[in-house]
Amino acid sequence: MDNGYILPDKVYKVLKWAGVIVFPALATFVGTVAPAWGMEPALSDAIVTTLNAVGTLFGAVLVVSAATAKPEGGE
Repeated sequence: MDNGYILPDKVYKVLKWAGVIVFPALATFVGTVAPAWGMEPALSDAIVTTLNAVGTLFGAVLVVSAATAKPEGGE
């Protein structure tokens, strides 16, 4: 079923879930437990920054997909 988005519906839902829940949660988790496990602050900061950047990228892709969606039944 065509949802009007560039991305297929299943891909959209997975990216939304990952961008809104998974990557922010992982970034928080790493930022919280890394010091307890003795991880170098520079490494844990790099991991947290990367996870947040990936989540932001997914969000940007979703915004572009939503902005370019065609209304159902329209061109």
